[in-house]
Amino acid sequence: MWQAEIRVDLGAIRQNVARLRSGTTAEVMAVVKADGYGHGMVPVARAALDAGATWLGVCTVDEALGLRAAGIETPVLAWLLAPGAPLEQAIRSGVDVSAGSLELLGEMVAAARAADRPARVHLKIDTGLNRGGAKPTEWAALVAAAAKAQADGQLDVVGVWSHLACADAIGHPSIDAQLAEYHDGLAVAERAGLHPKYRHLSNSAALLTRPDCHFDLVRAGIAVYGLSPIPGETFGLRPAMTVRGRVMVAKRVPAGEGVSYGHTYTTSQETTLAVVPLGYGDGVPRHASNSGPVLLGGHRRTVAGRVCMDQIVLDCGDDEVRAGDVAILFGPGDQGEPTAYDWADAVGTISYEIVTRIGGVRVPRVYDGEVASV
Repeated sequence: MWQAEIRVDLGAIRQNVARLRSGTTAEVMAVVKADGYGHGMVPVARAALDAGATWLGVCTVDEALGLRAAGIETPVLAWLLAPGAPLEQAIRSGVDVSAGSLELLGEMVAAARAADRPARVHLKIDTGLNRGGAKPTEWAALVAAAAKAQADGQLDVVGVWSHLACADAIGHPSIDAQLAEYHDGLAVAERAGLHPKYRHLSNSAALLTRPDCHFDLVRAGIAVYGLSPIPGETFGLRPAMTVRGRVMVAKRVPAGEGVSYGHTYTTSQETTLAVVPLGYGDGVPRHASNSGPVLLGGHRRTVAGRVCMDQIVLDCGDDEVRAGDVAILFGPGDQGEPTAYDWADAVGTISYEIVTRIGGVRVPRVYDGEVASV
């Protein structure tokens, strides 16, 4: 008998990917990093591919190899590569890798020689996010080195890409500035003799709002999971995750009783307290103390007192609540339950963090909708 679980609606994943595909002529990369934003990397990948995604995106080589170990042979790009990353293994497994510096490109060339096959490389230009990628002043040198390595048969420049800083703020001037910088970077690559098949700049927000940024490939992240990157707009997306737990204990307590650690909450009247076995050890934000919304018994409650490592407490007043009743922390909202957006608002963060952090080893994922085979 389960006491807490995460339900993931793979039908919603497929629906979301189909919705995204309908809005672009570019190929769609489903980003499944961080264990599929907490939803499960492999089941999400299969559902997304079943709905028409043609690429998968991850951060690390280990994530990419996990997809390969699951039998997924679709093109995969791994883009967060520290010095010493297992590039030879990635190349042997047909994983595409990203290079944004001469040093990393050199490691890729060496790994390609060891693997005795060319590396499939996406060159990254930093157009203004100021994270990874070569700055425009370094770009020509990186492109020249890549062109030479390609001519020598050591790598194949498959893509040129960048990442937007403020695409979730519609009309932000940085979007046009980065797009112009990206066009300049593409021109430099072309003059060096590089003609990559895939040019990609768009994340979920740009995919949904800036068709001029789509190019050949779009990288769909949070939107795959049914959460909008644009505040106040849903774009017809459906959240795929529901988190719920069974009440472990329901007890009557008198007025004036302190609740949970530190007694930061005190009952105002005789009331029923319900204990739900989910806490910060399972990814429930401790900042949700006295603020996190939960649906129980047909009514929204607020976490009473501090979130503990393993449990939260809800003040249910005189409502009839019993051990075994189901409390929903968040879901798509169909039953009046809070959403990941509500939790994000309650703790001052974004929905991305809420879904990605939830779970851990104690809370099983249950999948609704047949998992597609790829």
